[in-house]
Parts: sequence; structure tokens; C-alpha cells
Amino acid sequence: MSYSKIFSVLPELTYDVIKYFRNDLSTLYSCILVNRLWCRLAIPLLWENPFSIPKQNYNFIGIYLCNLNDELKAKLNEYKIDDNLFPSNTLFNYPIFLKYLDTQNIISSIEGWSKDIIRILKIEYNLVIKFKRLIYTSLFKIFIENEVNIHTINIHVNHYYIDDVFGLMLQTPDFFHNIRNLKFHFIGPSLAHTPKNSGISQTINLHQNLKKITLQGYFCFPLYQLSSNHNHSNTLNTIILFKINFIGITNLDKVFEQLNVLESVHIIYCILDTYFIRQIVNLTKPFKLKSIFLDRKLQINESLQLLLQKYGDYLENFGYRFDSDSFSEKRLFELIIKYCKNIKFLDLIVLNNWIIYQLLNLTEDAKQNLNYLSINVINTLSSSFIESVIAFSSTILRNLGQILPFKLEYLNLALIIKYMDDFEIFLKNSQNTFIKKLLITNRKMNDEKCQVIHDSILFYTKEYIMKKKRVKYLAIVNYFSSTVNNDLFSFKDEVKEFELYNIKIQKYKDLVIDNKLNFIEELEDF
Repeated sequence: MSYSKIFSVLPELTYDVIKYFRNDLSTLYSCILVNRLWCRLAIPLLWENPFSIPKQNYNFIGIYLCNLNDELKAKLNEYKIDDNLFPSNTLFNYPIFLKYLDTQNIISSIEGWSKDIIRILKIEYNLVIKFKRLIYTSLFKIFIENEVNIHTINIHVNHYYIDDVFGLMLQTPDFFHNIRNLKFHFIGPSLAHTPKNSGISQTINLHQNLKKITLQGYFCFPLYQLSSNHNHSNTLNTIILFKINFIGITNLDKVFEQLNVLESVHIIYCILDTYFIRQIVNLTKPFKLKSIFLDRKLQINESLQLLLQKYGDYLENFGYRFDSDSFSEKRLFELIIKYCKNIKFLDLIVLNNWIIYQLLNLTEDAKQNLNYLSINVINTLSSSFIESVIAFSSTILRNLGQILPFKLEYLNLALIIKYMDDFEIFLKNSQNTFIKKLLITNRKMNDEKCQVIHDSILFYTKEYIMKKKRVKYLAIVNYFSSTVNNDLFSFKDEVKEFELYNIKIQKYKDLVIDNKLNFIEELEDF
């Protein structure tokens, strides 16, 4: 039986195959052209989150607006917009496929879509904001009327139409009742005394079945609402806190004590203080601290030691900028090694050799748990300082390979590689490690031998990695100067050569884990 017939009689198998390409838009577009079945299965994936697709035309907004009810059409007619501007024949009820709502992405898409409309219809300047606001609220009403099953909503609090969002939520609570993943993104100064707080509080209370909440921005008011809504106590299992200022925040113990099924807490570049840490340490329930990426301004003291001592077994993701020889920084790393045996992602920005020798002290169990490792030397433009960075990079390359586990999902080394012996030693020592995603960055160096170094890095990479098929995805960048960026991806002949060995060369920016918030969210969604 041919493959096409197999897929025709087994639609479940076909869907599993197509679902694999959920994030590959070009492949999904190709799928809709195969046959009716493939089209019917691919279209919902393409329309799950159209507002997030970058660099696109915005025709999908017109397709959504063709679902307007008569009342909303009458309002648009005031701007001389009639049905002729929208598609007259659509094959699917596209709104019902929507799964994600991001208020900022919706606004950006409306901005892109409305430019030509405003110009063609010659909408007066003083009516432009009112017009865009009408489109914004109309889209939400279309989703509500079609009873769209949204599972993720990201609310950017500081934008023009936030009160409209809160108003629609309060008017139609059933629509938002089953949202599992709620995100609040705060921009700018604290909103603790603004009228919007009542909307935020009520919005959180609307979501009776929350499983995950993400709070982003230097503000923490909504966290208190979790303690006043007992429905969350038996549903909420994940909290992600990104750049939240916890200084002076009280009653956090009451919040966390009431959450009965909490499985993971992620603290990413938040501003912590001793009082906050003590509230957490004094909890009677387990505080499953899975991630902590620390701001370098954090005071490393006894309270932090107590936090790691009590909850270190839960910790899986850790990051910090170690840029001094201070006792406190050395002590922090010692605490990580001593109490945190289950680290999977270690993200280090470093300068001094002592940290490499600390890494050598990792136990065998800890090494085998390690799955993501990023070591980034502090870049410097100072000629007097650069030699110490070169020496540190050399120490890393000569010692790191022998402590790596047998398998890594991700290894990112951003160094100043001056001596090719160092690079070859690293590759030799790590020959028993398979690395799914390997990233090598050679920092800018004022040296006439830069091209020679670039060629040598490529030569040794082919000898020890390409020919032995030790990685799946590879990115190499050499910074020769402020204007030259030699990304291996741009060398098409080299890319083809690596492909012969089933190694895919990718752009560095596409492979690097730079946004820790996105990384954690993807881990939790997996």
C-alpha cells in the first residue's frame, strides 16, 4: 500500500505527522495543498496563533472581521468600511481555531493591517485611535461569540485598551473561565495605586481553572490575589516570576501555603531581599523552586544559604554572573554544588579561573543530570584586561571536556579562543559526549591572526565533530571586528558539507537560549 493511501485511511496517523510541523509554517502551508484531509488537519494548526507570526501580511484580520455581527458592521460602516473589504467566501470558521491571545500582538497586528485601510479610506487623524480601538474590541467580541477555546492569554497591562480587555472579561466570564495559562506583563513603574488593580484582581479571580500563571515586570500585586481565591489552591501547579521586585512584599507565606498542587516555581532575575527569602524558608509546605536566575546585585548572605539548603534538591535551572573574586561569589557556587544535585541547566557568565575548578568538583550524579550548559566570558574592550579573559578561556577549554556528561542537549561556549591547541584539547576530551545543540562563539580580538583562527576552528570542528557526527545542530560565530560577523550559517558550501554528515548548521541567534523566560515557558509547556 502506498504512503498516500496509508495516510488517507489513517487520519489519526496523518494528524500526528502534521502536528510535528506545528512550528514549521512553510511545511504547514504545503500540507494544505496535498488533499482535503491534509488541509482540514493543517488549517487549525496555522490558525492557533496567527497574531504571533512575524513579518507577515495581515489579511487574516480581514478574514476574522467577516464574522462580524450586524451591530459591529454598522459601527464599521461609520468609517465607510463595508463587506467589500473582507473576503466574501471563507472555507472554515477560522476564529474557532484560536488557542493563544496576546494583547500586545493583537495591537501590533491591527497597526500593520490598518495602515492601508486608514490611507485608502482617508480616515481623519482624530478618529484613528477610535477606529483601531473598535477593531480591537470587535476581534475580542468575535472570539467570544464563536466560543473560542482559548488556553493561553497574555495581558500587557500598560497599553491603550487594557480597560477594554478587563471590561470584556467581566462581561463574559464564561469565555475566560477555562483558561489554563494566564500571563500578566507589566511595563513601567509600579501600578500598585492605579485603578487598573481592581481589574487585575477581578481578572485573576475569573480564571477558576488556572494551571500556570506568569508575572512579568517590576510589580507583584496580582500574586496576592492567589491567596484570596480558593479555587486556585487545587488547580495552580506552576508559577513563573520574571523581573518582579519583592522588596518589602509581605504575606507571601499565606499565598504559597494555600496552593495544594504547586509543582514548580521559577524565579528569573527578580529583585529579592532577606525578608522575602525568610518568608519562603519558613513555609511548612514544600516550595518546589525549579529555577533561579539571579541578578548580580543580589546580596549573597545566610538567608540565601538557607534557601538553597532547604530547597536545593528541587532546583533544576540556575544562572548567575560571576565576575569577581569575592568570597561571597565563591561561597554561592559552593552552595550550588553542595545542595543542588539535580541541576539540568547551568548558565554562567564568568571571568575568573576559580569557577572552572569548582565545576571539576561536581559529583558524577550531578554531571549526569546536567543537560544544558552555557559558559559566557565577560566581553571587554579593554586591551589591558583582554589577556586575563584569554587565559580564562584557555582554562575552560583545557578542563571542560573531561567533566562533561555522555550526553548534552545544549552546550554554549562564548570565549576568546586564541590558541588552537586549547580548542583541540577540548574537542579531544569531549569525544565521548554527544551534544544535540553546540554553539561556539569566538569573541572579538584585535589580532591579525583572526582569519587563521577562524579557519583553524572550522578545521578542528570538521575533524572532531563533523566526521564523528557528534552533534545534531551547530552554530559557530567568529567576531573579527565591530563590523564583521562570521556566522558559519552564511557560508553555504560549508553548510552543505555538514549536511552530508546529518549535521544542521543554524544561525547562532536562532539556536542560542538567550531569553530565559521563553525557555522556562517552553519547558513547562512540553
